[in-house]
Amino acid sequence: MWKKGIKIIVIITVIFSIVTAISIENWSKTAHGQLPSKTAVVLHAINNNLVSLNTNIEAPEFLSPDSSSKNQMKKHNIMIPVEENKKIPVRIYHYSNTDNAPVIMYYHGGAFLEGYGNLETHDSLIRSLAAKTGAVVVSPGYRLAPEHIFPTAVEDSYKALQWAYENAEKYGGNPDKIAVAGDSAGGNLAAVTALKSRNLDGPKLFAQVLYYPLTTFRDVEFDSRSMYDRGYYLLSKQVMLKARNSYTPEEEMWQNPYSSPLYADDLSGLPPAYIITAQFDPLRDEGELYGKKLHNSGVTVKTTRYNGVMHGFVSFYEVMSSGNQALQESAQFLEKVENDTIDTTENYDVSVKKGPRGFKRFKEEAEAFAIGAFLVGKSMIKLFIK
Repeated sequence: MWKKGIKIIVIITVIFSIVTAISIENWSKTAHGQLPSKTAVVLHAINNNLVSLNTNIEAPEFLSPDSSSKNQMKKHNIMIPVEENKKIPVRIYHYSNTDNAPVIMYYHGGAFLEGYGNLETHDSLIRSLAAKTGAVVVSPGYRLAPEHIFPTAVEDSYKALQWAYENAEKYGGNPDKIAVAGDSAGGNLAAVTALKSRNLDGPKLFAQVLYYPLTTFRDVEFDSRSMYDRGYYLLSKQVMLKARNSYTPEEEMWQNPYSSPLYADDLSGLPPAYIITAQFDPLRDEGELYGKKLHNSGVTVKTTRYNGVMHGFVSFYEVMSSGNQALQESAQFLEKVENDTIDTTENYDVSVKKGPRGFKRFKEEAEAFAIGAFLVGKSMIKLFIK
């Protein structure tokens, strides 16, 4: 009897494995070519509401990178003044033994809109960046549209930088070594804060790290905007228009360099920049063009495009090796700039990172299958419940 039971279990397991493999293969097929398995399962999970976009998709614990440092990190939630009778939340990450460490101002993404991104949705990403750099990371919860339109987020971001400069030493940070960083809308704010600090003779920044930044609100024909704007890759034309109409409701706002730094008249004198873009991302081309314009203005720039991934991929660093690699290379870039060992080149180019190879590729495929099996099982359970 027990042998029959084992046979049934084996048959069910084989069938389930075949269904999972076929499902992942189908999820990988898109109008723009074959996606890597890991990218496909993450996108399928989010686009089919099997997990929330604001929920971390975690790999099995023994496969998950950067887990050893989580319990060692200190986190403070405070409120800081930005104008008379107005305060915003700020979250500070640092190690207990931090002393004279660099400071990173991190501006979270989320289309400048309420309900799309905040300190909670980006907590894991920012914590990981703090762990990989050993820096004191200060992340402000700037005010969001539609209640607060441009330039409120810009003013909040700059006020937070000034606050960090004045208070960094309380948390073991060095006020003379501050960098800015951010993703998507936050990448825009990081770039703009660097520009504003230069213009107003504010805190001198030593670097900027921009993850797939939005660099212009103008109507510009970029190939990436037209190719990947349907929302399958986590950012749609609809959301971009909603962000523009809510955050910059007047067309003259689109021309302002503090909303569209890509068309600032002067980009010289800005800190060295590391710009990361994704292959399947509407914002890819404008991020890379911003890097070129920085380079042409005499700014040291490193631009890296990660192939096989989508907008927001760094936030999935726990399951996507490209995201974890991007964070690691960000930390290395910041260290080199801080130590004045960064290479400079005469020509501007975009370095393209391909997917993992060898054992890392095997690991990615194994994780993709494990996550895919979970998603297939979850879908089956939902089907039976109905």
